[in-house]
Amino acid sequence: MLEQVILFTILMGFFITVLLSPIFIPFLRRLKFGQSIRDEGPKSHQKKSGTPTMGGIVFLISIVITTFVMTGKFSEPSVETYLLLLVTVGFGLLGFLDDFIKVVMKRNLGLTSKQKLVGQIVISVIFYVVLRQNEFSTVVSIPLTDLSLDLGWFFVVFIVFWLVGFSNAVNLTDGLDGLVSGTAAIAFGALAVLAWNQSQFDVAIFSVAVVGALLGFLVFNAHPAKVFMGDTGSLALGGAIAAIAILTKMEILLILIGGVFVIETLSVILQVISFKTTGKRIFKMSPLHHHYELVGWSEWRVVVTFWTVGLLCAVLGIYIEVWI
Repeated sequence: MLEQVILFTILMGFFITVLLSPIFIPFLRRLKFGQSIRDEGPKSHQKKSGTPTMGGIVFLISIVITTFVMTGKFSEPSVETYLLLLVTVGFGLLGFLDDFIKVVMKRNLGLTSKQKLVGQIVISVIFYVVLRQNEFSTVVSIPLTDLSLDLGWFFVVFIVFWLVGFSNAVNLTDGLDGLVSGTAAIAFGALAVLAWNQSQFDVAIFSVAVVGALLGFLVFNAHPAKVFMGDTGSLALGGAIAAIAILTKMEILLILIGGVFVIETLSVILQVISFKTTGKRIFKMSPLHHHYELVGWSEWRVVVTFWTVGLLCAVLGIYIEVWI
């Protein structure tokens, strides 16, 4: 029974996105919600200017509908379900405001970094408060060891850092057609397997709803993309992936499962540190996917390579959690 629910969840998420996208993409185009390409980015990206953005709205709608419908088939939505939707929709709304300011108000930087950070922190603290009201453990375990640490009151700081950090990490990774759609689908798939292994079926259902929705979005987002997810999608996905890791007590393991996002973020940090301290750049451009573009790789080759790395990280994460 539960296996059928999981299968139908993926299919439902996929088909809702596939059916909504052909309606939504022309609507975005008519509203002139087109992506502005930064001048300092790779020159090859200038041809993408005007491609409809904010497409993350489509798969967010799909995720919410699919999660509620399929969770209802199995049981009543749990606290975990509502927490996951709180973070996903909350971070998605922040991303929507950011995108709206960029494409409608023509302010290319969108929300200020401070405004975005405040919004992310508020949502993260609400997430923490609900967790603690439900007596959620503040212990964080270290994979491959018997070590665990009870963070106590510091757990709220940890949660804020994890949700904000991974939200921004996925946002940084969203720079090539289909890059985040594919890598995120792989990571959410791995987390679905691990949630299932823990018998956290509501979390597993949510995770596969995201997988189905992203695979449906990839039909339109793969190179050459007909639509971009925008910050609406990338911030929501980053927050959701961190929230799942927290609920399943796999916070540290997420560093491996979401390895592509971590590597992309580290490339930006290292680039900034190197340039500010030595005046030299480590990479031709950061995040890392742009470096490979500038050394001559095709966009599709970069994306497929990063998908492959993401898949290896996901499989290794499952292996460590389940079999070691």
